[in-house]
Amino acid sequence: MKKKIPKDSGKRCMETMGWLVTVGKDEGEISLLHPFSGVQIELPHQNTTENYHTHHQTGDLWTYFHKAVLSASPSHTSDYLLMVIEGDVKFLSYWRPGNLRWTRIINTSLHVPNRDVIYFDGKFYAVDGSGRVLVCDIESNQTQVVAQLARGYNYGNESYIVESLGTLFIVVREGLMLRYITDDSERIPLTLTQDDIFDDLDGELTYGTTNIDVFEVDLVSGKLTQTKELGDRAFFIGHNASRSVQFPGIKPNHIYFIDDYWESYLVFEEGGGLDMGVFNLADGTILPFPHYKGVSLSPVCPPTWVTPTLY
Repeated sequence: MKKKIPKDSGKRCMETMGWLVTVGKDEGEISLLHPFSGVQIELPHQNTTENYHTHHQTGDLWTYFHKAVLSASPSHTSDYLLMVIEGDVKFLSYWRPGNLRWTRIINTSLHVPNRDVIYFDGKFYAVDGSGRVLVCDIESNQTQVVAQLARGYNYGNESYIVESLGTLFIVVREGLMLRYITDDSERIPLTLTQDDIFDDLDGELTYGTTNIDVFEVDLVSGKLTQTKELGDRAFFIGHNASRSVQFPGIKPNHIYFIDDYWESYLVFEEGGGLDMGVFNLADGTILPFPHYKGVSLSPVCPPTWVTPTLY
């Protein structure tokens, strides 16, 4: 299905529950947009987040919000929250309809940048850069650690939190950071910007997914157990909301991933969006992304998927 969405043109988009959170590249204006009906809900600007002028990245307004997740669809109710990961150190903040500002969730232990967030069983859960699984208490605006990956396992990788059939999973994706190429198979057709700090490095650079591990979360014991079996489900991960999918034509026990290295939009002349594929969890092989042919590069936003919903 092809559909032009004029209201999201030139904007970064993050999908959740069939809605797009759109962020303007120049002014940083933010809204919730239903792509099929065209209904749009204006959101408070990012400069209403706590200590915004301390944590914003000058010139990169469209990358200030990293993830966005709804607790319920605005199509069905006005009683919902929108949780985002925001700022240069990736805090959790939320917005409730009628509020004029974003409300920050306070991490009561040492703050580590959050990587992903999900709404599950009436609560928001997040995973941070140290592999901790956190549950958010909206009443107190605080978080509590409920599980922890082995120390050091998550260093330098990207993490996602996915719900599948009533269970939470942590997905750890390796290879998203810039690195030197080791052979021709890692060479990518992208050009570093001339004024970028990486131009001073000696050697060709690349990025892209090399491996994915999955861990099942036991919220009772606080333990995470590695698994290579997702049953008849597949996981979809990227810069938008993570999800578990069972659908004709989707390979079970595979992980579909789209580009999630936002720095690529800043450091490559052609933009980002190149790192897309399908990871076979059983044998570790990576296949080309089957649902998008060719290369899709953008200086603002990578390809993303949208859950088709009528308003």
